[in-house]
Amino acid sequence: MKIFGLSLTSWIFVSLFLGIAAGLIFGDVIVPYADPLATIFLRLLRMTIIPLIITSILSGVLSIGSGKGLGRLGLKTLTYYLVTSLMAILTGQILVNVFKPGMNATIVLQTNAPEVAAAESISDLLFNIIPTNIFDSLADGNVLPIIFFCILFGYFVLRLKEPYLTSLTTLIEGAFRVMMKMVRFVIWFAPIGIFAINAKIVGTTGLEAFKSLGFYFVIVLAGLLWHALVSLPLLLRFVARVNPLRHYKGMIPAILTAFSTSSSMAALPLTIESVTTRSRVSHKIASFTLPIGATVNMDGTALYECVATIFIAQLYGIELTILQQTIVVLMALLASIGAAGIPMAGLVMLTIILNTVGLPLEGVGIVMAVDRLLDMFRTTVNVIGDSCGAVIIARSEGETLEGMGEPAANEE
Repeated sequence: MKIFGLSLTSWIFVSLFLGIAAGLIFGDVIVPYADPLATIFLRLLRMTIIPLIITSILSGVLSIGSGKGLGRLGLKTLTYYLVTSLMAILTGQILVNVFKPGMNATIVLQTNAPEVAAAESISDLLFNIIPTNIFDSLADGNVLPIIFFCILFGYFVLRLKEPYLTSLTTLIEGAFRVMMKMVRFVIWFAPIGIFAINAKIVGTTGLEAFKSLGFYFVIVLAGLLWHALVSLPLLLRFVARVNPLRHYKGMIPAILTAFSTSSSMAALPLTIESVTTRSRVSHKIASFTLPIGATVNMDGTALYECVATIFIAQLYGIELTILQQTIVVLMALLASIGAAGIPMAGLVMLTIILNTVGLPLEGVGIVMAVDRLLDMFRTTVNVIGDSCGAVIIARSEGETLEGMGEPAANEE
């Protein structure tokens, strides 16, 4: 479907730049008008997130079928996430050690930096994957326990005999289809929401954040761009044997939504829609891999946490040993898995790594000046990584992905 001759993708792209222009032109004046529109759009997206995760994970597990198929797909998914996150971390580690943005910096260190919410230990994060009360997890929007419960529930549904197996499978599949229709309805509000979000951000802060911590900002951004434009496309080309440009073209709605909202979860509905309708990945693969990826596959966040930790150490004149940097890499990998798909979650997880290697927590206050902007870029990389994973895993399962990159049926 097109409006005034433009597809949804085109409207989202136009709205992004119109929002930035409106924020620069009108400044704070536009905030009271943009804020309600942004809030409505984000609430509509968040309304669909938990039901979509539940129905898509259950539908994915049931469509995989046997426990053997589920185990195979789960192993492939986990392997991809670990490999790409490690690739991103090592990219950031090389850049920050070569260019040393924190050495001889003119930043004034503060000892009264804003406090960041207390972070859980890695062991707590791993234990908390298992819910003690699934309804509490649903109410709190705690996604990892929900995913764990849904995978387990789906597995035991497959162990049922008739007529219960067919009845529950039909119910779950029907609920998933309803959620996808609801998501498509919400998606058409994306241009308005993205315009409002960007107008609000630029109208409030302008482009000032780009002027401070410039070298650090450039290093993180360079690492993110390398991962998104070199590492992941190489995997698509040589592992999945697909054209990266065709896949990326189809992902534009999800990419722009991730950039504007700084939330992998908020972008999840559009990610699923784009991967299935544009990149032609089956619902079976997409509904299993993407909700999990939006929670545990944080390539951009992992890269950022590694660079930020070493940058803070450089600011304080602390030389991290090879062992300490190895710990930083491993902690960044684990912490990125525990980071929720919400804005600035990576900043909270950064405190875990700083504690582990004995760096002052006040260092978090230093990077906060540009964190909001970097959050937009690293979330975009997170979502791109999730979508690439779905394509690679789909190809490994024998899917042809015929028609990838062609316009979706509802945009023709």
